[in-house]
Amino acid sequence: MSRYGMSLPFEVPLHQHREILEEMVDLGYTDFWSSEAMGTDGFTPLALAAAWTPQARLGVAIIPAYTRGPALLAMSVASLAEAAPGRFVMGIGSSSNVIVQNWNDTPFEKPWYRVRDTVRFLRRALAGEKIDEEFETFSVRGFRLGRKVEQPPRILVAALREGMLRLAGREGDGAILNWLSPEDVRTVVPHVHAGGEGKEIAARIFVVPTSDRELALTIGRRAAAAYLNVPVYAEFHKWLGRGSELEGMWSHWQAGDRKAALEAIPESVVDDLIVNGPPERCRERVAEYVEAGVHTPALALLHPGDSGDFRQAIRDLAPR
Repeated sequence: MSRYGMSLPFEVPLHQHREILEEMVDLGYTDFWSSEAMGTDGFTPLALAAAWTPQARLGVAIIPAYTRGPALLAMSVASLAEAAPGRFVMGIGSSSNVIVQNWNDTPFEKPWYRVRDTVRFLRRALAGEKIDEEFETFSVRGFRLGRKVEQPPRILVAALREGMLRLAGREGDGAILNWLSPEDVRTVVPHVHAGGEGKEIAARIFVVPTSDRELALTIGRRAAAAYLNVPVYAEFHKWLGRGSELEGMWSHWQAGDRKAALEAIPESVVDDLIVNGPPERCRERVAEYVEAGVHTPALALLHPGDSGDFRQAIRDLAPR
């Protein structure tokens, strides 16, 4: 595979990332990916990585379309594009009602339209246009970006179901996928490619590199419950056909019985959605995502594995 990414090592403080990132480049990782939920913001860790690893491509998966005003978002994207010319990939998505509404006190309304409007605004702003327009979900009056962006970044859209997947292909440069199996990739990617040729498919792939089966299931069930009870992910997996497998978890969760909800998650769902097992098996499973149509796998470690050391896990999972 030509690209092989890893999420930034958020298990350690940002000021300690340099040595780890430099080693990852030597190990063959091509991409470093940040995220934005309840830890660091999505941009700052990549700005550090831009200076420390000039060989690596940098991506964010993702920045919510709601949580920054349009002008501030354009400035942040332009700044990172300038810090890492030709090496930055901007991921934008609707995020979820939990992050947008519960944590940031912003109405989670018209997500498809908000993402579409944000992508269109960013394209024009990064091209240097003066923008004075009433978009469907926000308005911008008399804004022009004060930095000339020599190499505008690729814009990938985080997408789950058909509507957003097609938007990613039509308005974006591709899609960022999340919480799906290699088999599911074959279901979703045709919707992206229907929007145009040459679209990139990136996928955030959760990994538990351990031969301890019970540990993998425990970690996997906890992670699955944390995500798949969020409405947008619940609807995604109903669309993929996992409704019957997950109905028990959803019922117990809604009733407030978290323990029973975790126990109700079938082993097959954990194995579908979370790469687990010895490192060599994990690498084989990542390759299955690539064979199914993912151009850029972005691994995200949920546990350091049998070594108990995240750095060793990164070495064990390296492409070479």
